Amino acid sequence: MRYIEPHAHMVSRTTDDYEAMVTAGCAAVCEPAFWAGFDRGSVEGFRDYFCQLTDYEPKRAAKFGLPHFSWLCINPKESENVSLAREVLSIIPEFLQKPNVLGIGEIGLNKNTRNEILILEEHIQLAVNHNQLILVHTPHLEDKFKGTNLIIDVLKAHSAVKPERVIIDHVEEHTYRQVLDHGFWAGLTLYPESKCSPARAIDIVEAAHLNNIWMNCACDWGISRPLAVPHTALEMRRRGYSASSIDHLIFGNPLRFLSQNPRFKLP
Repeated sequence: MRYIEPHAHMVSRTTDDYEAMVTAGCAAVCEPAFWAGFDRGSVEGFRDYFCQLTDYEPKRAAKFGLPHFSWLCINPKESENVSLAREVLSIIPEFLQKPNVLGIGEIGLNKNTRNEILILEEHIQLAVNHNQLILVHTPHLEDKFKGTNLIIDVLKAHSAVKPERVIIDHVEEHTYRQVLDHGFWAGLTLYPESKCSPARAIDIVEAAHLNNIWMNCACDWGISRPLAVPHTALEMRRRGYSASSIDHLIFGNPLRFLSQNPRFKLP
């Protein structure tokens, strides 16, 4: 079995996790900029973080034979501070030519505030200006349905955004349909507790279709599972999916989306 891990926060993981992922068949890992567990206080803190994502972390992953790619942004949790967010946006172009950078992400909303929407719009403009792919975070729990619809409205209002170059992540049963119906890609995030279980994820896939969906483990500081994607592939086997259907979902789909950026190449 082979798969691509399209959304993992690997700076929070041990080297054992890299080794386990490679052993399980992971062909590449893609790490978006995300919240560090606390709000960073300066643009220089973000500069150091972007250096970690584009220089140090690829080298750490390479020790295990795993290609490492990244996305850059200021996370929605921290975009409530508009002046800091704009400072961070101003330095992102310095990093967009790094060989492992795939686009802008994970942008989006956290509590659906006006400031979050403002910085989301400015992130989208930055992505358009530099012809970048876009990875979007949708809010948690009771904010998710409203936030997902707000995000779609903001994206659709920008005439230069191509939906096929946007992945809207963390979809659930009540949000996946509007994402796919508007032509965007949908991300299913696999968590032991707070997001989709393998069974829930495959239920959604069966209700939708195998196209324009990717699955990711989004492993981070809390309770999360770096091998959630191959474990979900086992659930698919138990349900009678063919090897080719499983490969299409966990390898072919992320490969098809990510290959829209010519930097995404596998050895």
